[in-house]
Amino acid sequence: MSDPEKPGPDLRTRLVDVGVDLVALEGAGALTLREIARRAGVSHGAPRRYFPTHLELLSAIARRGFTELAVRVTTALGDGTAGSRTQLSELGRTYLEFALDNAGMYELMFRHDLLESGHLRLRDTSLPLFGVLVELVGRVRGPESSPSEARAVAAALWANLHGIAQLWGWGSLQLATGAADFTPLLRTALDAHLGPEDGR
Repeated sequence: MSDPEKPGPDLRTRLVDVGVDLVALEGAGALTLREIARRAGVSHGAPRRYFPTHLELLSAIARRGFTELAVRVTTALGDGTAGSRTQLSELGRTYLEFALDNAGMYELMFRHDLLESGHLRLRDTSLPLFGVLVELVGRVRGPESSPSEARAVAAALWANLHGIAQLWGWGSLQLATGAADFTPLLRTALDAHLGPEDGR
């Protein structure tokens, strides 16, 4: 019979799997080394064989979130033949749906200490997603927009989407606007940062 605590790819994967499940069920605050080890059926010291610090284990869990978000964005954008404004709308919708469907993971993914720490190079996963946003914003704004302007507009739009996600998740926007879904808010955010869509 194999040792369940023996170092190996299965244990490492199992610890991250447990963390992903735990953050979905109980939120980012539940992600202690001890609780993850308990749910994985190993001693509380076993995770340190792969993750010497708590931050490294949290980073591995957050990386799963970024990977899933990237897959969703790629799927939403399809083959890239849709107009840039349509693709931006789909990206925004995908981002908001991910944030609202995965509140605990979303909170974990954007913890500054994880992104800043460099563990598992999370920025290598998160920055390309932002790069897609910048590229689409640049296309919508046209050749008169410099790369730095496109980046600034993309950052402001991202901040707006992040705010919608947080306030919608708390129920504040529904109370303030009476909106039944976030679609009008997404459209208004795009209009505010990019100008009204042609034909509206």
